[in-house]
Amino acid sequence: MSSILTNNSAMVALQTLKGINDNLKQTQAEISTGKTVGSAKDNAAVWAISKVMEADVNGFKAISDSLSLGESTVAVARQASETVTDLLTEIKGKVVAAQQSNVDREKIQTDISALRDQINSVVGAAQFNGLNLVKGTEGVEILSSLDRGNDGTVTASNINVARQDLTTSAGTYGSGTSLNANATASAATVTDTGNMANVTIATDADMTDNAVSVTIAGTTLSFAAGDLTGDQDAAATTISGAINALGLKGISAAIDGTNANQINISSARSFEAVSLAATGATASATSIAERAENVTFSASAKVNEGDGYKVTVGSDSYEYIAGKNESFSDVAKGLKAAIDAAGLTGVSTTVTTNNSGQAVLKVDNDGTGSASMSFSAVGVSGGKASGGLFGLDNIDVTTNAGASDALDNIETLISNSIDAAAAFGSSEGRIATQNDFITKLTDSLKSGIGTLVDADMEAASARLQALQVQQQLGTQALSIANQAPQSILALFR
Repeated sequence: MSSILTNNSAMVALQTLKGINDNLKQTQAEISTGKTVGSAKDNAAVWAISKVMEADVNGFKAISDSLSLGESTVAVARQASETVTDLLTEIKGKVVAAQQSNVDREKIQTDISALRDQINSVVGAAQFNGLNLVKGTEGVEILSSLDRGNDGTVTASNINVARQDLTTSAGTYGSGTSLNANATASAATVTDTGNMANVTIATDADMTDNAVSVTIAGTTLSFAAGDLTGDQDAAATTISGAINALGLKGISAAIDGTNANQINISSARSFEAVSLAATGATASATSIAERAENVTFSASAKVNEGDGYKVTVGSDSYEYIAGKNESFSDVAKGLKAAIDAAGLTGVSTTVTTNNSGQAVLKVDNDGTGSASMSFSAVGVSGGKASGGLFGLDNIDVTTNAGASDALDNIETLISNSIDAAAAFGSSEGRIATQNDFITKLTDSLKSGIGTLVDADMEAASARLQALQVQQQLGTQALSIANQAPQSILALFR
């Protein structure tokens, strides 16, 4: 049946042509935008995923900028620390030269002061965009990553860069909780009196047949049978004189005023215990303690930033306030630097570790100043930390004592600056590695987004040509279908 009202062939051809035009429009859009999924209408799920990933890419670009800024800041601090280390090494050379008495120590001190001023200048200038990592103790957080969980939550990750204070500030003693239990002084006074032990000769009216030996500080004094004559008191006198004749530094022997057969052996060695043993006689101890008094620090307690410890020697007190991640060994060395800086006549210090692993500050008085000085140690929390180069300002090699103290203290300062440079170097390396990873991760995310939404241009080109041919054929088919009603006119002629 033919109808002039309804042309089914034309409708089919028209619908076909519309479909071809829609596909052609989509293909042309892919070619012009380069994307298969250009909007949520094209593929809502894929579009949503790609937009989340694009947001992450933009975030990682900002993180890369943050890491680059942080890396530059840490690089400045590392270079400053290395420069400070070099300058401290030069100071050490000057300090070593000052150990000789036939040098011009005043000129050496002038050089040391100039190097010290240069160190202060380096520390003050070591900033990048206003941030100085070699002053103060607060750590710096550098944004390093955005971590997206399975539930879509995003958390920021940071790289913590610890500041390394290389200033010479003395810090501020606090007023918080008492820490007295962490520092124990061995005595209430520091005296110039040596410590003593004794050797007792057993009672014998005739010592001729007795063999006696006494070993002091590794030196053995032997008396074979027949060497000693008389009774035990005479033998004690002989042995006492022989001990003194050895000329051992700081060692002296004398007969006890009450017991004539007892030899009192005294050691005035500053920081060295003296071993003692006897054969054929009785030694009261296996060693004679050093002359120095000491402050022994806890082996178990933790040192927190702001913990301050104070040692009183004579009428004055000397303080050190701990910084972050410091130990009692650092505290002891800081107190040593503070005491040494005072230049107390006849007073010398050293820091050791005892057999229990405890840090020990030793203070000796040789009696050239006050023969007896008060001595105590206390601690308190809540202070402001001393600088990592605390004590540098007070290095003075113009005297024998000052030159000797400076040699110990400069080693501590060099160690602190080396530790600072190493810490910054480690942080800089970590930041660089993270920045490299973020760059590669960003590239991978971009590639993944492209896989999801980018158009296959080769396929799109081939599809375009095919659709153009289909469009031409569809147009021709519609034209033919539209001509069909024309044939009905022939029926009315």
